[in-house]
Amino acid sequence: MSSENPKGSLETTIQNAIATVQFGHPASNSFPRELLDRLTLEINSLSRNETISVIVLQSEGNKAFCSGASFDELLAVENEEQGTEFFSGFAHLLNAMRNCSKIIIGRVQGKAVGGGVGIIATCDYVFATPQSDVKLSELAIGIGPFVIEPAVSRKIGKTAMTEMTLAAQDWKSAEWALQKGLYSVLSDANNLDNDVQNFAKKLSSYNPEGLYEMKKIIWEGTEQWESILFERAAITGKLVLSDFAREALMQFKK
Repeated sequence: MSSENPKGSLETTIQNAIATVQFGHPASNSFPRELLDRLTLEINSLSRNETISVIVLQSEGNKAFCSGASFDELLAVENEEQGTEFFSGFAHLLNAMRNCSKIIIGRVQGKAVGGGVGIIATCDYVFATPQSDVKLSELAIGIGPFVIEPAVSRKIGKTAMTEMTLAAQDWKSAEWALQKGLYSVLSDANNLDNDVQNFAKKLSSYNPEGLYEMKKIIWEGTEQWESILFERAAITGKLVLSDFAREALMQFKK
């Protein structure tokens, strides 16, 4: 599917024991709810696929990795129920990634904002380029990174998460993200695909049962995500209706 598809695109290719899942959207690879749901279903389906042991998650193009939630859909929210439902999309996706029986490698070619940072934090191992700066801009638009906070804090710690969240207008460099543990490796843009593929091939040559048991250990202690992420979605769903959020979103959209 073309990246000009207004609903976004999702494509999976399977080679040997590696599934490569690529999402795309013409608005800087942002996520309307339908695309979030499609990606969640795909992760759940691949989790049950016994022919694969590794998933590579990537986005289209060579610019932004992911700009988070769709601003158009945020502005379309009319009540708390709709708001909670929209932000639950990210909760479902992060839980699917956490519960997935396969190791998930993130391939990050460019900048990530908000929900995009949450997705990166929920990958098990991440390759990024020096251009892959990150930002949690939610407070600046009247909400907060509530749903993704457990994922980000788990990966980089509460202190670094706080620093990112309160400096809502500031980009953090890819080097900063590497030092904090959000990224595992920084690769030159020309070498990114080779590095990801070589690592995925090595991983896929290991005992699938060993990888599965390791995945469970990696995610020990996150069982409360089944409820907490949806409680956080309700907080965000309420805040997005505030006058502050409405005005900020309109300004950002302009």
